[in-house]
Amino acid sequence: MTTLTSTGADAAPQPSFDTDEELLERVLVPYKAHCSYLRSAVVTAQDGLSAARCTFAIPESCYIDDTGHLNSVEVNIAYNQMMYYLVAKSVQERLLTGFEDWTLDDFWRHQLPDILIARFASQFRRPVDPRDFSGELEFRSVTRRAPGGAAPFLHAQTVHRYWDADGGRCDGEATLAFVNLG
Repeated sequence: MTTLTSTGADAAPQPSFDTDEELLERVLVPYKAHCSYLRSAVVTAQDGLSAARCTFAIPESCYIDDTGHLNSVEVNIAYNQMMYYLVAKSVQERLLTGFEDWTLDDFWRHQLPDILIARFASQFRRPVDPRDFSGELEFRSVTRRAPGGAAPFLHAQTVHRYWDADGGRCDGEATLAFVNLG
């Protein structure tokens, strides 16, 4: 479903896309069942960039005894799932600069081998309950680069944040590289 939302009195309406259950299921195929944390995602777009607001649940950590709070490994897994869904939905709806020529088949081909996290940073402000939390991911920029005549790639700057109903908070930044485009 597509709706239009506005971010202010003078702002142009932004397209908004509720969770596409089929797409979400396909995006999560590479993950083990107990590591599929993303539950829903609403995608918005403006000026060639896109963002997602998501809900997550981690009933049990996939690698460690219960810490009682979201930890850095889980933040990274949640980021990956949120990012993959956001890129897939952006490709499907033609929302994101740099991906105008991609099809969903291109996304599926590139999803695991060619989407790299070049830099990832998170700051934990207050513990986040992993059993029920929300997150946002926003593309801040996407540029095509070919340094020194090397094969071109897409360089993307993103920001992310997580929170829960009790004031838990974590935020950060990530740089992505989309390689093997040709």
